[in-house]
Amino acid sequence: MCILKDLKVIEKLDASTKSTLQSNIIYLERYTFEQLVDIIVDRVNLAFKPNAVPEDTISLIAELARSEGGNARFAIELLWRAGKYADAEELETVVPECVRRAVSGIYAMARKSDLAYLSLHERLLLLGIARFFKENERAYASMGEVEQAYAVVCEEFDVKPHTHTQLWKYLQSLSALGILKKKVSLVENGRGRTTLIYLIGAPADELEKELLALLEKEIHK
Repeated sequence: MCILKDLKVIEKLDASTKSTLQSNIIYLERYTFEQLVDIIVDRVNLAFKPNAVPEDTISLIAELARSEGGNARFAIELLWRAGKYADAEELETVVPECVRRAVSGIYAMARKSDLAYLSLHERLLLLGIARFFKENERAYASMGEVEQAYAVVCEEFDVKPHTHTQLWKYLQSLSALGILKKKVSLVENGRGRTTLIYLIGAPADELEKELLALLEKEIHK
């Protein structure tokens, strides 16, 4: 038995071996979000104290692993790294910010060059989001919470807020850069859907510092 990511490798084998393998191929589907959650929960039960890893943190890890092609190994590594960060900070629980730090440890934090080329309102929006996650130990923010955080930042910098439609375009742009992602979720009563936003690739506090430095230069130049 062998496991392959690319079936083209079989073409390099001799005819007899190729014939045998090609007649007995089982295609394995990528892990779904729900399956990744189950895998993470299983590892949490084995390696962590009870209630040390909140559901929000597990969900965020599963979401990030799903975006990596349903990669269970990536999910397990994120969990391990996030746990290490929580230990280093002497936290009682592995909060979502630990996961964001873990991601930035695997992939470089959102490049400063990307932040430098954002428009003023993209920076203001992202600053509001970063502050929301810094102040709230949560994995996701609703669109309403994001708009409110953005409005507060605009007031701080004495800038008129842009409309909901414009903010949606900014979120699309930030998502394309790999700074944040969006997901659609059912509301609690099951009647309707809502858009949730989550940060990837950068801890909220580090992102806040970078954006504040850029905004101070731009607005007060």
